[in-house]
Amino acid sequence: MSAPVRACIGLGGNIGDVAMTLRSALAALDAVSDTRVLRASRFHRTPAWGVEDQPEFVNAAAVLETTLAPRALLGELLRIEREHGRERADDDGRWGPRTLDLDLLLYGDARIDEPGLVVPHPRMHLRAFVLVPLAEVAPEAEVPGQGRVDALLAAVDASGVRPA
Repeated sequence: MSAPVRACIGLGGNIGDVAMTLRSALAALDAVSDTRVLRASRFHRTPAWGVEDQPEFVNAAAVLETTLAPRALLGELLRIEREHGRERADDDGRWGPRTLDLDLLLYGDARIDEPGLVVPHPRMHLRAFVLVPLAEVAPEAEVPGQGRVDALLAAVDASGVRPA
């Protein structure tokens, strides 16, 4: 069995009862074999990003401990999304409305750049909707090549992020 790795997950959605969906997704994450949720942030309301003509999002972050390989963990995230009604669109719909979005933000200190899997998550270091909840649960986490989460948060405008 592999040594446990700490992974950080971003959660979000803007269709339906998002708070209920996020709570259910956190429970589903904790039920994944060889994985447990160590900490979860509060929920935050954030303006829609990319495609702005849609409802605001509710976002959160969680720290997991897992022995799953990155690709296997991503597979579990995608399965949980599908179980919560997520229909993944091709690239044109990637910033549109969704019931649930689970992103693998960090996987230990790994840097991965493979088709369908990029860690750390691209542009996470620029997005307040990722950094605000992540700073609640892992302020000291290092984003490889970018710096600590708390320092990255200090460098972005987080004025649009508010408690849900």
